[in-house]
Amino acid sequence: MAVPHWLLMSALFLLPLLAQVLAQEPGCSVNNNKPSVPENKCPYVVTSVHMQPGFTLTIDPNFPDGQFFAIEGLELKLTKCVDYEEDPVLLLYLICKDPAGQTDSLEILVTILNENDNSPVFAQPNITRDVPEDTKVDTAIVAREELSATDADLDTIYYELTTTVQDTDGYFAIRGANNPEIYLQKTLDYDKFTSTTLLLYARDRPVTSPEPSNNATATITITIQQSDTRAPWFLPCTRIHNDASVCISSPYSGRVNISEMSTEPLLLEPGPIYAIDPDYTISDRILYSIVGGNTDNVFSVDADTGNLTMNKIVTSPDSFLLQVMAAQVSNIRKYSVATVEIKVINKSNFPPYFEKGVYNGMVFVGLPQRSFVYQAGDPSTPLVITAMDQDFPDKVNPNIEYFLKNSTDFIATRDGLILTNIVLESPGTVTIQAVGKDVLSLQEASTIIVVEVILATAVTPSDKMYSAQDMAILGGTLAALLLIALVFLGVLVWKSSRWYRKPVKYLMKKKLTMEISGGHQNEYYQEDEQPYVNTKQHEPSETSSVQAEPPVPEQPALALYSSGAEETDSLPKGSTASTVTFDQEEKEEEKEEEAGQEKEVKSILKTDRHLADDGYKAVWFKTDVDPEAGERVEVIEDNAAADDDDDDDDDSDQDLKKNEEEEEGESSDTDNHHRGLEEPFASESSSPPAAEVTANMSHTGAGTADSKI
Repeated sequence: MAVPHWLLMSALFLLPLLAQVLAQEPGCSVNNNKPSVPENKCPYVVTSVHMQPGFTLTIDPNFPDGQFFAIEGLELKLTKCVDYEEDPVLLLYLICKDPAGQTDSLEILVTILNENDNSPVFAQPNITRDVPEDTKVDTAIVAREELSATDADLDTIYYELTTTVQDTDGYFAIRGANNPEIYLQKTLDYDKFTSTTLLLYARDRPVTSPEPSNNATATITITIQQSDTRAPWFLPCTRIHNDASVCISSPYSGRVNISEMSTEPLLLEPGPIYAIDPDYTISDRILYSIVGGNTDNVFSVDADTGNLTMNKIVTSPDSFLLQVMAAQVSNIRKYSVATVEIKVINKSNFPPYFEKGVYNGMVFVGLPQRSFVYQAGDPSTPLVITAMDQDFPDKVNPNIEYFLKNSTDFIATRDGLILTNIVLESPGTVTIQAVGKDVLSLQEASTIIVVEVILATAVTPSDKMYSAQDMAILGGTLAALLLIALVFLGVLVWKSSRWYRKPVKYLMKKKLTMEISGGHQNEYYQEDEQPYVNTKQHEPSETSSVQAEPPVPEQPALALYSSGAEETDSLPKGSTASTVTFDQEEKEEEKEEEAGQEKEVKSILKTDRHLADDGYKAVWFKTDVDPEAGERVEVIEDNAAADDDDDDDDDSDQDLKKNEEEEEGESSDTDNHHRGLEEPFASESSSPPAAEVTANMSHTGAGTADSKI
């Protein structure tokens, strides 16, 4: 049967299409021909494979990377671990064989993923460096190239520096977190430390990173080399604030006898002149020289030993203040200067000595510090040690000082008193060596003190002792009481002077005036001096006294007390001046008081009468007395003063006592009363005779009037 032509043409057209379809569906295939595999992980499934029925799939052994893989079932597995740092990429071929025996190959490219599985590595994990002490700050100690670490994972390295030696932190540091160069951050001091150990850490992750990191450590050992940085030190010296780099020396002192040559090196305190190089690992040699104060070149110093000797005698008592320089041989700029004081003294021919070889004392348990040690058997006398010196006429050397050598429980004062230095708590016997030293000649004497420490209960009440503190407290208390008493007494004196100032001055003025006027009225005095003269011849009558002469308004107050030129001339000049002074002072005080007081001052001497007031009392002049007054007016005769002159002193004393009693509360009223007596007398005088009567009345009867009023 013949095939239709159209069918043949269709078959020919479909054959290429069928061949293409057969080519698109191979007999072997893989899911991923470029897989990625983490490093160092095995076994690991790389990919899955697919095979058509009748096809076989194998690994091409001609490629070396195929040794790392195997086909197990439908899986291609990595059977050997691969390190990214060694094989970052693996290439293998798979051979696919069809049933007809024809083969085909499949290419698979495996990428190995890098993992952080390597730690940084230092090229030199242990480094040692010697650093001079005088290295400048910011100087590089270990270079970056020597300290840089590497990481096979090619990670960024982070560095950190610490120290393992105490008190050496902060001296060294690194430039940065990613720069390990070590540099000096603080000045070195050999006396503080001589070496230190540093630890440098390298990390492939920052310190603050939450991811795990791999670390590496390098050890750097630093040794400090001492440098010549300090000047010499004079010994002995004292370190300041426990700082080994600073040491302060004290001045030296010595003594020489005047007009005496010493051939031996001088003995100095606190010791011979000696200096060292404080940079002791260098220990440079020291040279000594005198650079000042050596007047007339009296002294010289040995350049190598520092011994001080004399070149000539000293004829002046003036002291020497030498300046001795100690310098290093290798560097003269490193030097120090010490002061040496040489005192010139008179020669001591005899050393001091104690009169007793053993002193016995006693002290009680429980006494406070600085309590006296008393003589044994005499608990009332403090124990005193005394060193004598025959170089002095009285054997008392004021330059001797006392100290105790083998006991700290007691101390000795400059006067030789022995005091407790602690509170003694238990009884017993203490043996002490005491030394008396002449601070000028440096000569010494020694003795023994045996102190019995006894219980205080063994002391009777009559033997009770008091310490120096108790006596000081008692003295201070008595001094305070004395001061209070003096202040109280002063206050009393001051107040009494204020209370009694006016009456006393008034009495003095009154007494002096009575003496002046009494020279003309005291009949007893006149009878003794002039027995043939009648005392009444100088007493004018009442009428003539009033009607003699016209008034003199400008007459001074003193003229009122005189009766004539003869009486005035007969008065002592001193008495007159005193009277005037008292009058002037009294008037000045009255003016001051009048300015400060508003109370009206009224005189008790009145010329007007208040007859209607039976209780009213006043004093008038005789010329003003009303004859009709009768018994209500008491007339005081002038001759009463002459008859009662002997009683004036008694009256004055009584008046003073009454005035004192009245004026304690009424000082201002008394002042007004005295002022009232004086003013009317001066204003109402009209003539010298009348003035005489007024004076007699005011001074002979003033005391009576005052006492009655």
